[in-house]
Amino acid sequence: MIKQIIYFAQIIIGILLVTLIILQAKGTGLGSTFGSSMGMYSTRRGAEKVLFILTIILSFLFIISSLLGVIV
Repeated sequence: MIKQIIYFAQIIIGILLVTLIILQAKGTGLGSTFGSSMGMYSTRRGAEKVLFILTIILSFLFIISSLLGVIV
């Protein structure tokens, strides 16, 4: 029963993680269409920063759930 819960959690976390990574794809912003973001470093702000932090948290949770799936 515990293994099924862990596997289900891995599927949900994996889907969320892939979605967040796709949302963060480089060059999808409107500014890159006109060349404003080419070769220049920009800091993460607002929603982009939240997506970045959520991606790190979800990847950590995915690793932990994978390790739990192997151990249990």
